[in-house]
Amino acid sequence: MIQADDFLKTALDRNYRFYTGVPCSFLTPLINRTISDSRIDYVGATQEGEAVGIAAGAWLAGKRAVVMCQNSGLGNMINPLTSLNYPFRIPALLIVTWRGQPTLKDEPQHELMGRITQDLLSCIGIRHRAFPQAAADVAPALAEAEASIAETSLPYCFVMAHGDVADSNLDQAAPAAAARGERLDRTRGGARPTRYAALERFLAEVADDMAVLATTGKCGRELFTIADRPQHLYLVGSMGCASAVGLGLALNTDRRVAVLDGDGAALMKLGNMTTIGSRRPANLLHIILDNGTHDSTGGQATVSPNVDFAAVALGCGYRRATVCDDAGDFADAVRAAQRQSGPELIHLRVKPGSLEKLGRPTVAPRDVARRFKDFVTTGALVGTR
Repeated sequence: MIQADDFLKTALDRNYRFYTGVPCSFLTPLINRTISDSRIDYVGATQEGEAVGIAAGAWLAGKRAVVMCQNSGLGNMINPLTSLNYPFRIPALLIVTWRGQPTLKDEPQHELMGRITQDLLSCIGIRHRAFPQAAADVAPALAEAEASIAETSLPYCFVMAHGDVADSNLDQAAPAAAARGERLDRTRGGARPTRYAALERFLAEVADDMAVLATTGKCGRELFTIADRPQHLYLVGSMGCASAVGLGLALNTDRRVAVLDGDGAALMKLGNMTTIGSRRPANLLHIILDNGTHDSTGGQATVSPNVDFAAVALGCGYRRATVCDDAGDFADAVRAAQRQSGPELIHLRVKPGSLEKLGRPTVAPRDVARRFKDFVTTGALVGTR
């Protein structure tokens, strides 16, 4: 058994200052000290897959990130770990608890995951080891993790058993409720623009120093077709994670960040908006291009006609939300957003459909991620339009 600070202080010396995750009773001592230590930035996520996306955004900003969760949450993490971290080769340090350990009595819902935790990690290509058992073991364990990450560019996991870390109290102020943000409704009811036309207007308005993340599917493919630039990240998987990645990025850079989301993707991880609203990064612009369909899979309808994304955003703590269905109003909203503090949502309703012959990004995801990271961490800030 070690003290939480035995791990955290050693990790701090190695520049692990950004943590995210979902609580577990086994994690309580470590997560309490993480939250209580002013030198560490902890982002509580609504679910484990979101935390993986947040950590990926932090890595794209040049930070070492740690994700903490219960092993039951591995189910929520499988998609981003395999379709975001793996193809883009984005590493993170994972701390996953071992509920349902076969030698211990635990709740019935942990029985199966307890038997397969290590096998599941191995199956998805994540190297792992037991959480360090003594203070002197922490530095060597972190060195082992870092050597693996350097070799594979993939996450590495510590599996934490019951009693690995001694109890620790929590020092956390109650979060203050955010003032209700401003809603701007510019709905005209006329002919809606295509998503492609909206992306063209977006690129015509945004400053060259803005980092742009496009959600998986045809949104990213169309953005690549219009203009392939180092400041673009095309998410090819991890549906629903674009706004989480954008949040992790925005919290760790002074650069303005725009997330180009879809209605289906936004609905898949709607909880991301609550985390964005609670942290309120002033440099984040969240755009939902809503065509009411799952366009990449044949045009099946989503439930977005029944969803008021602007009301959701404002209810979650966004500072501003604009609703529009016209390309000119959309361009005006994008221009205004770059002069204002966020987080801000622009909900643009667009026509279903895409280009008949739409290509795919020809730059490998790993290369897209690394040139994007280089842009974020070394590119000059040139100001806004």
